[in-house]
Amino acid sequence: MTDQGIWHEAAALGALNEGEPHGIEIAGHHIALYRVGNEYYATSNICTHAEALLSDGMLEGCEIECPLHMGRFDIRTGETLSSPVEIDIQTYPVRVAGDRLEVCLPA
Repeated sequence: MTDQGIWHEAAALGALNEGEPHGIEIAGHHIALYRVGNEYYATSNICTHAEALLSDGMLEGCEIECPLHMGRFDIRTGETLSSPVEIDIQTYPVRVAGDRLEVCLPA
């Protein structure tokens, strides 16, 4: 546990393929996991524009494109990068624990 939340086991590292978003649900949160090289990221899995699953979108580098209207977000910061999205997505801290990825979610 951290001052900001609780660490949850999210996925085996082997389940996360380079460039392929992976959607999960943990404690009622819809989370998208990403592997870019040797780095791992976690964001909300719900687009802030039309509630599509970002894990169904296309990942290019550190940008995820919503499958519905092609709005893009930076998976490192959650920042919007193109219209029609105007509201950033939530990002979550991640850490590697052995052969597993863990995500820190609000308590």
